This record gives sequence, structure tokens and C-alpha cells, in this order.
Amino acid sequence: MITNVTAKTSSKTTANTRVSLLFQLFWAFLRIGPVTFGGGYAMIPMIEREITVKRKWMSEAEMDDILSLAGSAPGGVGVNAAAFIGYRLGGVFGAIAAIAGITIPTFIIVCLLSSVYSQLADQPKVDAAMKGIHGAVIALILLAAYRMAKNAVFDKTTAATAMIVLVVLLVSGINPIYMIAMGLVIGFVYLQVKQLLGLQVRTEKECLDYSDEESKYPEYYI
Repeated sequence: MITNVTAKTSSKTTANTRVSLLFQLFWAFLRIGPVTFGGGYAMIPMIEREITVKRKWMSEAEMDDILSLAGSAPGGVGVNAAAFIGYRLGGVFGAIAAIAGITIPTFIIVCLLSSVYSQLADQPKVDAAMKGIHGAVIALILLAAYRMAKNAVFDKTTAATAMIVLVVLLVSGINPIYMIAMGLVIGFVYLQVKQLLGLQVRTEKECLDYSDEESKYPEYYI
């Protein structure tokens, strides 16, 4: 009898913990969702700070892998990242909670803006506000690029690959999918050659201490 009561209590505690996690996922991404000006890449610094620095749900290495997958998969990188993070932490329901949190504010804001923007688009103040938003979005995207590059570029091969791909994209306008495939092939061939030569193989940057990083980032979302 005592065993049954203990099992029921444990099951109830587990269920409550799971529900709490789903709510936390929903709330975390609901706070990030309203700042989707400029697309998903502008959200990456906020997602990374919320998940790795503030809540410590994932390590920097795990977040780098998820962001790489989110950027390579079809669809918006912000929604993709939310789906991967939610699934990683809470399974299918975690993914649903994270996606709902990140998309609901955007949907509401777009509906509100679309209803009034056509009437206010010619207003000088509105035009000035949009230009300010453009500048802020560029800064957020550059920050996301820096944060990703800081962990992804860790030796001569990754640096050379990043530079070559960037130049090819800027000059030729080729589809980024082909560049992703090219990077995959280069990485695979590079590792195989190093293994054949008996050289040390390193696939990621050495872990750094980010314990003090939270103080460097202001609360720039709701």
C-alpha cells in the first residue's frame, strides 16, 4: 500500500515538473517573440542568452549545434531553433510550447501592424522609426554572426572555409544550400585526411567559461 502511494506521489511530481517545464519553455520564448523585427537571426542572441546563460538549460556547444541545424533546415531560423530546443528539453510537447511562445506574439504584432501601416506608411515619424529599427536589426544580426563564428571558427580550416563561402556567396549569389553542402564535404574530407595522417582531430572549440557573461547583456526583451 505504501509502495502504491509512493509511486502515485512520484508520478504526480513528475507530471507537475513536466507541466512546469512546458510553461517555462512557453514563457521564455513568449518573451523573445515580440522582438522578431528583422527575422530569426536577430533573435539568436536573445535565444542563446535566455537558454544558455540565464536558465542554463543547455551548454554553449549544444546551442551551437542547434543553431547550425536551425540555420540549415527549411523555414525561419528562429522558429526552427525554438522547435529544436523545445524538443530537446521537453519532447514533442516541449517543441509545441516553444513554437507557440515564439510565434503568437509575432502573429499578433503583424496583424496589428498590417491593419494600420498602410495608413501611416507615409508619415515622417513612422518612416524614421522604421529606419531606427533597421539599424537595430543589423546590430542584432551582426552580434548573432559574431557569437556563432566565435565558437564555429576555431582553426585554419574552419576559418578558410568560412572566408571562401562568404566570398562565393557575395560574388556569385549561389544558393546557400550548395554552400552548406560544400562545407559538409570539406569537413568530412578534412577529418578523414587528418585521421589517415595520424594527426589530432578536433571538431569543436575548447569549452570556455561563460559564467560571468550574463552581466554583459542587458535585458533587451520583455
